[in-house]
Amino acid sequence: MPIFTNGHFLNNVYTMELAKTYNPKEVEDKWYAYWMEKKFFHSKPNPDKKPYTVVIPPPNVTGVLHMGHMLNNTIQDVLVRRARMKGYEACWVPGTDHASIATEAKVVKMLKEEQGLDKKDISREEFMGHAMDWKEKYGGIILEQLKKLGASCDWDRTRFTMEDELSAAVIKVFVDLYQKGHIYRGVRMVNWDPEGKTALSDEEVIYKEVNSKLYYVQYPITGEDNAFVTIATTRPETIPADTAICVNPNDDRFKHLIGKTVTVPTTDRQIPIIGDEYVDIEFGTGCLKVTPAHDLNDYELGMKHNLKVIDIIEENGTINALAGEKYAGKDRFAVRKEIVKDLEESGNLVKVEELQNKVGTSERTGAVIEPRLSTQWFVKMKELAAPALENVMNDTIQLHPAKFKNTYRHWMENVKDWCISRQLWWGQRIPAYYLPNGEFVVAETPEEALKLAQAIDSSVTLEQLQQDEDVLDTWFSSWLWPISVFDGITQPENEEINYYYPTEDLVTGPDILFFWVARMIIAGYEWKGELPFKNVYLTGIVRDTQGRKMSKSLGNSPDPLGLIEKFGADGVRVGLLLSSAAGNDLLFDESLCEQGSFFANKIWNAFRLVKGWEVDESLDGSANQVSIDWFTAKYNKAIKEIEDNFAKYRISDALMGIYKLIWDDFCSWYLEMIKPDYQKPIDKATYEQTITFFEELIRLLHPFMPFLTEELWHTIKEREEKDCIIVAAYPEYKEVDETILAQATAAFEVVSNVRNIRNSKQIAPKVALPLAIMADQKETYERFSQVISKLANLEELSFTTTEIEGATQFVIKTDKFFVNLEGQIDVEAEREKLIKELEYTKGFLKSVDKKLSNERFVNNAPEQVVAKEKQKQADAVSRIETLENALAKLN
Repeated sequence: MPIFTNGHFLNNVYTMELAKTYNPKEVEDKWYAYWMEKKFFHSKPNPDKKPYTVVIPPPNVTGVLHMGHMLNNTIQDVLVRRARMKGYEACWVPGTDHASIATEAKVVKMLKEEQGLDKKDISREEFMGHAMDWKEKYGGIILEQLKKLGASCDWDRTRFTMEDELSAAVIKVFVDLYQKGHIYRGVRMVNWDPEGKTALSDEEVIYKEVNSKLYYVQYPITGEDNAFVTIATTRPETIPADTAICVNPNDDRFKHLIGKTVTVPTTDRQIPIIGDEYVDIEFGTGCLKVTPAHDLNDYELGMKHNLKVIDIIEENGTINALAGEKYAGKDRFAVRKEIVKDLEESGNLVKVEELQNKVGTSERTGAVIEPRLSTQWFVKMKELAAPALENVMNDTIQLHPAKFKNTYRHWMENVKDWCISRQLWWGQRIPAYYLPNGEFVVAETPEEALKLAQAIDSSVTLEQLQQDEDVLDTWFSSWLWPISVFDGITQPENEEINYYYPTEDLVTGPDILFFWVARMIIAGYEWKGELPFKNVYLTGIVRDTQGRKMSKSLGNSPDPLGLIEKFGADGVRVGLLLSSAAGNDLLFDESLCEQGSFFANKIWNAFRLVKGWEVDESLDGSANQVSIDWFTAKYNKAIKEIEDNFAKYRISDALMGIYKLIWDDFCSWYLEMIKPDYQKPIDKATYEQTITFFEELIRLLHPFMPFLTEELWHTIKEREEKDCIIVAAYPEYKEVDETILAQATAAFEVVSNVRNIRNSKQIAPKVALPLAIMADQKETYERFSQVISKLANLEELSFTTTEIEGATQFVIKTDKFFVNLEGQIDVEAEREKLIKELEYTKGFLKSVDKKLSNERFVNNAPEQVVAKEKQKQADAVSRIETLENALAKLN
């Protein structure tokens, strides 16, 4: 059953009425709905096909479409659509990430604003119910927006990192790692979000440049009058937690003080002066305050020297009584001001300097991060990371571009234990169960935990077991993504995991190369014994024209859906990809999308031109055979280059190759070569071959511009229901006739030169000109003689063995060409023009000669400046010679 019914047949060719311009609004929703209806995106294991699997980097359920998503998902869609056309069982798995911190923050805010509820006033179960309701209402927005882009995901497979099966996988993996000795619980320094009241991973900390202050504070040396050591700090509120002053034992200024004590300002505590080469003699004052509870480096220094740990900052960012009753219960930044004031009054504040400082903030809440000692759960990473490092370094898994291997190696060789616990409710709850005596067991279910607990204490009941309050880091879900989306953890030998895994290509940003990509590789080798994907395509960051990363706060990020509304999805896709080489940041400008829109209209109008030709079956089309042969060779050469670019993951270059093939070679040359004269018909053979070329071109273009190409595919002729371009065969490379390509290049150069002569002499295009060629090898020009005559509008194309006096000439390699313009130009006007230009050039040469005859200039000016002037001199001499010869011939 045809999709369109308003077409008709003319001379056995199916035609439709075509709008004057391409209108994506009338096309995109129609075709996306049709693809969905006919299940073109859906995949299932097929033993007769090779699988091509891509898993989407799951966007947060809190997210909405931004330019980074647009770029990333366009690249994925290009790869998936191309694989589908190549005959693979293409499976693109979509889904969302539960985003613990961000989602919990939104739900807490929603409860407060809409229901007047505080999280602490409701139970965990009630909160989870509200969170799930929120997720159902808002969590799928970004996936729906991706459909507007044309993303051909298998939406029937949409997964969510906190759905039951995927949560079961997370718990199973936790227990497995614990039993293998890779997970432990301990007190460590973590990034702490005082607003979210949770630990954060390093990737959730955003460092911002802020105007800050550096405070110089003196600490009185015990037992010595008017003797002090001075430190510099940006965080004076932590002074009450100091437990030592550290100096370098090789520093002659201070080494004699090692072993003495000082009084901590604002307190009466005495702390030691210790020596350690960790202190840089050349940096700052040379004296370092050591606050083990509130700085990671200080903590390690404190452990080394067995220093006391005084924790004065509460989980909500307030100061506790250990800092002194005066400061207790107040916010840390309010206490900073008070302490500075107290230091000033006591005479211990030496000076204050303005400072540009990078401050860590929470990506989700915006709160300033506190380094904080906290009891957390950790994964030992060194042993687990070994296969993931080895198999990227030996290119078993390839990074594109390969320059990121160095970054990857640095991270993996210096890998730290992974803090996986978060002080939240939204997420997978840690499967650790505490006995009344404080011991704990780890198990997948409470029932299994009870058996383990009763092995420790037979009297323990299920009611007495208390599950850990914390949840797991969101990344602990997403590192299993390529396996868990096929239920490969909970059902390790199911049909889908065995067919679709390992996946083929992963497209993501380099900013999460370690935090997500590396961890997925670790998980793949740990639970499947092999890689999770074969290639990692790392996109750049989308920035504005000033080079700034796009963000809502800067107001420099356009609305992606607004761009699609304005330029069409195909236009936006092309605009993004044309200037987005792998790993390189994209400086985005709306003009890029406009360029994509122009390209769509160029193709549309080219098709309108072809479909508007009348076909005459009686005409002989042999004269067009050379044009057909040339474009066939050009097309196949382009396919080879495009395939090579895809193999090297140069997606932008592949698109540019198609762009030039269509715009330059097909539209600007081929169609002009075979186009019939005004109101004249075209022969059937040439017409049908041109339509075939058009079909081939749009099949090549489909992965990049799916909507336009599907519309044209069905406009070319009536097709069956499932005869859509989305599943049409992708073009294959055939042998290239290099000879005809070289001959055509020469022919086109002749045409361009004749056209340039027309323009320079202001001769109308409709005026036919004679061209005589003096060449040793005439075959090229003879083969393309009709093409040259047509495109250059020649009244005659002849060959000569002698130069033609008085004719305008040009040279291509060793061949000479003569265009006799007698009677076509105003000789007197041309003479005046040449004389005027000659006088100007002679005057210009005189000024350059004068400059170069100045020894002072030649000896003192930079070498490149002198060289430039000499080049100007040579160019002027050459131009004068050319003008004099032209004038002589004219006379």
